[in-house]
Amino acid sequence: MGEAEQVDIVVIGLGVGGEEAAGRLAGAGLSVIGVEHTLVGGECPYWGCIPTKMMIRAGNALAEARRVPGIAGASQVQPDWAPVARRIREEATDTWDDKVAVDRFTGKGGRFVRGRAAITGPGRVRVGEQEFLARRGIVVATGTAAVIPAIDGLAGTPFWTNREAVEAQTLPATMLVLGGGAIGLELSQAMARFGVDITIIEGGDRVLAMEEPESSETVAAALAEDGITTRTGVRAQRVDHSGDLFSLTLSDGSTVAGERLLVATGRAARLDGLGLDTVGLDPSARFLTTDEWMRAGDKIWAVGDVTGNGAFTHMAMYEADVAVRDILGQGGPPAAYHARPRVTFTDPEIGAVGLTEKQAREAGIDVRVGYSSLPSSSRGFIHGPGNAGFIKLIADRSRGLLVGATSAGPSGGEVLGALSVAVTTAVPIAALQGTIWAYPTFHRAIGDAMRQL
Repeated sequence: MGEAEQVDIVVIGLGVGGEEAAGRLAGAGLSVIGVEHTLVGGECPYWGCIPTKMMIRAGNALAEARRVPGIAGASQVQPDWAPVARRIREEATDTWDDKVAVDRFTGKGGRFVRGRAAITGPGRVRVGEQEFLARRGIVVATGTAAVIPAIDGLAGTPFWTNREAVEAQTLPATMLVLGGGAIGLELSQAMARFGVDITIIEGGDRVLAMEEPESSETVAAALAEDGITTRTGVRAQRVDHSGDLFSLTLSDGSTVAGERLLVATGRAARLDGLGLDTVGLDPSARFLTTDEWMRAGDKIWAVGDVTGNGAFTHMAMYEADVAVRDILGQGGPPAAYHARPRVTFTDPEIGAVGLTEKQAREAGIDVRVGYSSLPSSSRGFIHGPGNAGFIKLIADRSRGLLVGATSAGPSGGEVLGALSVAVTTAVPIAALQGTIWAYPTFHRAIGDAMRQL
């Protein structure tokens, strides 16, 4: 191996956050090496946000068509997965080809290197037989991978993760799903609306456990309406696979079977083999800890899912912006996480920002709660079938500010925008109570909940 090539920055991992950081730094005139061993763009455009929302959009269209009787006449629905798979293949992923993304990066002046990167010392990165010395530093943006639980019999079976589910050209008749978080729920509901008989296995006492209990109840009811069986409080103890059938033995002694098994039990940062120990970082850590400027160490920044600050595209973009401004010495606001927004794209959508009621109470906040039911609101009443949802506001009584909120409903993610602004910018509750909420809208329910504060 020859002498290391000197550059300004090496970005390891070109998912959403890494590509954003690398592209902007290259566009600013720095010599940037972007390293990726899979597809430039990462999980979101190929196996996450974009293709899964195409699946969800298709499933929601079927659900809406089935709601026509009683409000607009009669309807007959014939589900067909083929156009969904074709749209994912042709419109979202270019058949899982990243040429457009690579060209987008190199067009900004960056240099792309395909392969696995390892840090070999301060500022040093090796990719195969190439070694680079980054004068300004390294950005780690390696993302996360699906966590595969250590269940007896699971290893070696043809189970699915979100990737195989998104790539599916045809759907099974039956499917078992391990995990009642956002990924498992979104994929389950979308596929159930195309006729797949689905059973969800969740070890906790409720699905969507990180959100408000009311969110869990709302989603659980919606899943049941779609014919999905949800088993909570039980865990898979053994997996058997024979021919075209999976069989799970559960902790309560019962068994369930299905043609496919989707494992959606969480995600963990990709840190193995990165050589973090050569720069004083812990390679066994679950995530890379950063300061408010996304610095994980001396001349090392980390952005995106690998930081553990929320596995969302918008968080990766946000953190990339902070890191880029720090590297370029541009200043501006440091990272702040008091108003992290998130949306689970079930039907109804579950949008949330900031703290849940439980988190706020555990933090010692003097909590006051405002709540309004969407079906009882003007727009919910007009909407009719499919109007399940609510607005829940979490306020700090002593400061007169919102510290968290949930917007569940047909447009829960969109209604969340107003609440995100309120929590992020600390709009006084008194000002929010004086807001004129347009009638008749879903967001008007915010005003109804606000009056309880």
